[in-house]
Amino acid sequence: MGDRRPLSPDLFDEICPSGLLPFRFGDKWAALVMTCLEDGPRRFSELRVPLGRVTPKVLTQSLRGLERGGFVEREAGEYALTPLGRSLLEPLRAACAWAEEHWDELLDARERVIPSQREAGHAPRPPAS
Repeated sequence: MGDRRPLSPDLFDEICPSGLLPFRFGDKWAALVMTCLEDGPRRFSELRVPLGRVTPKVLTQSLRGLERGGFVEREAGEYALTPLGRSLLEPLRAACAWAEEHWDELLDARERVIPSQREAGHAPRPPAS
């Protein structure tokens, strides 16, 4: 493992701007997994520290999806970003910065969705004229 710093359990705030993006990089957790791998390879158990809200099954599915996409590789029990995955870090940071900058607008837009439609996964209909 070398002299890498351990991942902090508080690496990601529970309320993270990436959850407000109108699009996703991979699945729900892919961007967070890639961020964990930014400083070098990590074992599954290391990834679980900051990603404690993710079940082991879902984390495994996310890692496999990133592997299939060519963003992550697994070698000797460690996961690492590929050059393709590393090339996505900067656009990912830009997207998260955008979400943070527009945080209030994005939350306001979500609050305007009628709760029953939000639960059903439907977009609100415009009011009848």
